[in-house]
Amino acid sequence: MSGSAAFDPTLPAIELARDLLGRTLVRIDEGGRRRAGVIVETEAYPGGDDRASHSRGGHRTPRNESMFLAGGHLYVYLIYGMYHCLNVVSGPAGHGEAVLIRAIRPTEGVESMRLARPGRPDRELAGGPGRLCQALAIDRRMDGRRLGESGAVFLEGREPVGPISAAPRIGVDGAGEWALRPWRFLCGDRTWWSRPPRRSDSDRTPPSC
Repeated sequence: MSGSAAFDPTLPAIELARDLLGRTLVRIDEGGRRRAGVIVETEAYPGGDDRASHSRGGHRTPRNESMFLAGGHLYVYLIYGMYHCLNVVSGPAGHGEAVLIRAIRPTEGVESMRLARPGRPDRELAGGPGRLCQALAIDRRMDGRRLGESGAVFLEGREPVGPISAAPRIGVDGAGEWALRPWRFLCGDRTWWSRPPRRSDSDRTPPSC
């Protein structure tokens, strides 16, 4: 992993969610082809009391065990029996923190992504966690691996992408007051986001990525 800003997976989830924005996520697929894109949307799941987190209250299962590995490992889970979601574990081992990668702006291997998601416009290739995993050929086989292990999934560099917007996370309405926490972070051209924040969301805009 290279770039002007060193990647530190030991950061707490909320800090790491911001830090990942602008970094290039690279996947070398089974055929040795390179697929990549700039991360433009993340969500933080810090564990602990966060009712939206799979690891809330220290809850551990075979499904979420990878969340308790040291920062820099991957946590990949399946939802609705068909869609995979890619997370980067954060913080020290045992904390149960992770950052969900919600969207990238495709930069390399776009033709491979189009084949993986036929009939979709480019803006929908990797705008959403399930779409992203389809586009990059990421599934449960990546779960528990460390970023860079075997050269399959890793980060490269970090580009300046302007201000960061913060909004409530998506799909966690059952988490009560925790659903309102502005722990979804977005930057760059909204064309590539999974969806724009709602007008009712309270956006917070730090100065830069």
